[in-house]
Amino acid sequence: MGWEAWLTIAVVGGVLGVLTFTRLATDMVFLGAVTILLLSGVLQPSDAFGGLANEGLITVAVLYVVVSGLQETGGIHWIVQRLLGRPRSLTHAQLKLMSPVAFLSAFLNNTPVVAMLIPAVNEWARKFELSNSKLMIPLSYAAILGGTCTLIGTSTNLVVNGLVVDRTGEGLRMFDIAWVGVPVAIVGLGFILLTSRWLLPDRQPAISRLTDPREYSVEMLVDPDGPLVGKSIEDAGLRRLSSMFLAEIDRNGSVLPAVSPREKLQAGDRLVFVGVVSSVVELQKIRGLTPATDQVFKLEGLRSQRTMIEAVVSDTCPVVGQTIRDGRFRSRYNAVVIAVARNGERLGGKIGDIVIQPGDTLLLEARQSFVDQQRNSRDFFLVSQVEDSSPPRHERASVAVALLGVMVVTAGFGWLSMLEAALLAAAGMLLTGCCTVEVARRNIDWSVLLVIAAAFGLGVAMDKTGVAMVTAHAVIELVGDQPLVNLAAIYLLTAGFTAVITNNAAALLMFPIALAVSSDLDVSLMPFVIAIMLAASASFATPIGYQTNLMVYGPGGYHFSDFLRMGLPLNLITAVVAVLIIPLVWGF
Repeated sequence: MGWEAWLTIAVVGGVLGVLTFTRLATDMVFLGAVTILLLSGVLQPSDAFGGLANEGLITVAVLYVVVSGLQETGGIHWIVQRLLGRPRSLTHAQLKLMSPVAFLSAFLNNTPVVAMLIPAVNEWARKFELSNSKLMIPLSYAAILGGTCTLIGTSTNLVVNGLVVDRTGEGLRMFDIAWVGVPVAIVGLGFILLTSRWLLPDRQPAISRLTDPREYSVEMLVDPDGPLVGKSIEDAGLRRLSSMFLAEIDRNGSVLPAVSPREKLQAGDRLVFVGVVSSVVELQKIRGLTPATDQVFKLEGLRSQRTMIEAVVSDTCPVVGQTIRDGRFRSRYNAVVIAVARNGERLGGKIGDIVIQPGDTLLLEARQSFVDQQRNSRDFFLVSQVEDSSPPRHERASVAVALLGVMVVTAGFGWLSMLEAALLAAAGMLLTGCCTVEVARRNIDWSVLLVIAAAFGLGVAMDKTGVAMVTAHAVIELVGDQPLVNLAAIYLLTAGFTAVITNNAAALLMFPIALAVSSDLDVSLMPFVIAIMLAASASFATPIGYQTNLMVYGPGGYHFSDFLRMGLPLNLITAVVAVLIIPLVWGF
């Protein structure tokens, strides 16, 4: 090997070491590695950044827009709410949770699916007195397993398929990988259901021990045309909201205290809730409830373009000493006060009658521009946006779900390529108002795309300098020339890489090695491609092995060893199933 090969080995080894032992940003580490190879002459610019034009990477980027439409309309939450219900036992609860999650993750990027469901599962667990630590890992693992069932289930599948298209001119169709992915998912989900009672801890999440010092009293109206009319408090999902309770109902001037869970909601009911700000956000997202103050509807623009903001009143604010109504708060700031907290305690009564005092914390509904305009204003000590608090466009939920269905059907039957189907769905989301261009841009995870693009460059370097071929020879010498044994070696090597670096990067680094192994053995490349897809996606043994594992780490109150105890045997079981089935579908 020449110096170029040794430099490539050093750079790739450096990337693995830095990502394993430091917390540096993954995208910056990969871009730094590509820069070294580019400046040294190992790579040309077209090699280093050719991944940006890869069909798989572009498809991943477009799918972020599709998912944005589902998020903005509450489409995912709408689907899951109809599938989750009252569980009969812990095992039944896990089955009711994992089944829809696995199904959704087969057609959507699993990261936003998990992100949207974490608060819903928190509320569900609290409502039925279930332990979060028995549900959060199953949530993440089900999303991972579901992603292995279709071509669009994970970005890894799309990226690897893009490499196959570049090499052979033909790629996989939507459900080709399902021949292996579905059995792997079924076995994986079965293992979780059978063993989680013993392998998962019964632990409260660390973040649940922290209490929010600000408690608000919020009034919501039951929309006369909404889906909650005629439902009981229990059936409407208002019985046990996390960190919030329904204090009373004002119905035509009559107050109903200590509301029974069997009480039927009527059109125009004024519901009085008490709770912390995160729970107020939950209320904002429930279809059929709107803030009781009519000032909300006098603000400019659509509600979906607004957000919730907390602002602490300063002693120089011009409305201090006046009621919210007399101070003409909405006209002055183009913002509406939803609730007020004073010294961490809620203030009840009509919002418009509250006299504002210095130090009061106001919960506002306003446009994002309010934060920019008032951040340095003398009227407020502190202005902060409440994360993920924009009201969903519920009226567009059915449109978003229909567009998702069109994408799946057109790609699944081969009428359109995956990229074309994704572009069609993304354009539909924008044209029908399911999401705006600004929201779509904001929801694209550019760091993931940069890692994928840079990892392409490292893969090209390994191929050009002969490192991939040398590694392939070493694998064959170590395990022999039996294709099945080599397939298992490629699978385990990919899984090992995925445990310490990102799944996309592991797949891209392993692809040239697999290509060289299949060439040396004079067998088909496809079994090795499928093995890389599955091994890079099905990473359960560490919280850093897959992004959804990290997302549930805090909410589940887990320790590192919890993932190892359940994830390592799950990794091995899914590996055995995959390696045995792959050759039956894609012969050597």
